[in-house]
Amino acid sequence: MNNNKIINALLSALGALIFISFLAFLDRSFEDMIWLIPPFGASMVLVMAVHESPLAKPKNILLGHILSALSGVIIFYLIGDNFLALGIAVALAVFVMIVTDTIHPPAGANPIIVILTGQGISFVLFTVAVGAFMLVVFAYLYNKLLKRNYP
Repeated sequence: MNNNKIINALLSALGALIFISFLAFLDRSFEDMIWLIPPFGASMVLVMAVHESPLAKPKNILLGHILSALSGVIIFYLIGDNFLALGIAVALAVFVMIVTDTIHPPAGANPIIVILTGQGISFVLFTVAVGAFMLVVFAYLYNKLLKRNYP
């Protein structure tokens, strides 16, 4: 393994450490607000490790997360919390991301989180949308600081 690959891996890991730790700090500091959701960890892998991938584009991150979480909210309100609702919600998220050309694989977990925890539209607007926006801003600034091609 060459030194450039190791340095790049360390810098990518550092970016993930900084951002996820920041969200975890917010999550622990504000008891009435969810700031950190597992899909953001997977999104960080994309924006740090494969930042030139179409799946890591800001549009895909923002809309993929928002539309997928919204899919979960819609199905939760229509069907409730059951095994079929979980499958339909993820299927809807996949469909919507394909049709809107906003595929972001980590976002596929959002409908599951929404239904299993009984979240509503405020989760989509605040936790998901604000978190995804912050993630994109961080990825943009951090990758530019490292002179990487992002987005």
